[in-house]
Amino acid sequence: MTDTSLQTEMLSPTPQGIDRAAALLRDGQLVAFPTETVYGLGADARNGEAVASIYATKGRPSFNPLIAHVDSIEAARKLVHWSDQAETMAAAFWPGPLTLVLPLRDGHGISPLVTAGLDTLAVRVPAKACARDLLAATGGPVAAPSANPSGRISPTSAAHVAAGLGGRIAAIVDDGPCGVGVESTILGLSGPSRLPPVLLRPGGLASEDIEAVLGRALTHRNVADPLTAPGQLLSHYAPQAPLRLNATRFRSGELSLGFGPGAFDLNLSDAGDLLEAAANLFGHLHRLDAKGKPIAVAPVPDHGLGAAINDRLRRAAAPR
Repeated sequence: MTDTSLQTEMLSPTPQGIDRAAALLRDGQLVAFPTETVYGLGADARNGEAVASIYATKGRPSFNPLIAHVDSIEAARKLVHWSDQAETMAAAFWPGPLTLVLPLRDGHGISPLVTAGLDTLAVRVPAKACARDLLAATGGPVAAPSANPSGRISPTSAAHVAAGLGGRIAAIVDDGPCGVGVESTILGLSGPSRLPPVLLRPGGLASEDIEAVLGRALTHRNVADPLTAPGQLLSHYAPQAPLRLNATRFRSGELSLGFGPGAFDLNLSDAGDLLEAAANLFGHLHRLDAKGKPIAVAPVPDHGLGAAINDRLRRAAAPR
């Protein structure tokens, strides 16, 4: 359970470090580990007490579901009712920054705290080898939201995790910075197969790439709909300081976060590269937020990975 006096172990992604992290997870402890998107705060998804510790440690609302991470497509099939659409998506994009939401299979063994009581499960196979090694060594699904206090900036380095949760979790596996830098795209596949999949959350995989494989357009979740997947809270990913978006001029006392050519305190991408911008987003917000001043963000194009970047920025700037 949550303990604010823990000595958080810093583990390397060596076989010894992975074995230690897996042993802690099997023992019901919380372990932060890197994926290609952000660092996740992991618990054994079958252990209700361990999953409850995620909510308590993060201060996360218990109606907000979690993603179950597995090491293979075969492991995912054991948890959910697989479909032709799921097979198409997994074959094209797993391992990778795509989460699929599918109906739970009987005998799945997942704690209802992972699904927030829903009859569907969000599941993915991460691309980072260190994460898959840990999942394989653990021997079962690992529930893992981003490894940060709830609603705050997501962590893309072990240092970010330590700053937010150090002393409150058992261990952090440090395998360097995350390459994608924004959370996974979440795709709902729980409806009838004749209907198009639903984009529940934009993320590290562009919706255009998904549509190209499907050969059809996605539908989009209405923000007024009930929560059906992680990352749908209106206020999320927030710095301590106020955040102003789409700034073309910067006010006195503000710190500027830019995109493209120009003079800024920090720049997501001087070259206007959305891939680079996504990878830099949370790290740059952490650095600016540490200065304790309001932050103004220059406009970011709203296509490709820009849709995920703008989604995170809008939630970070939402009233709270």
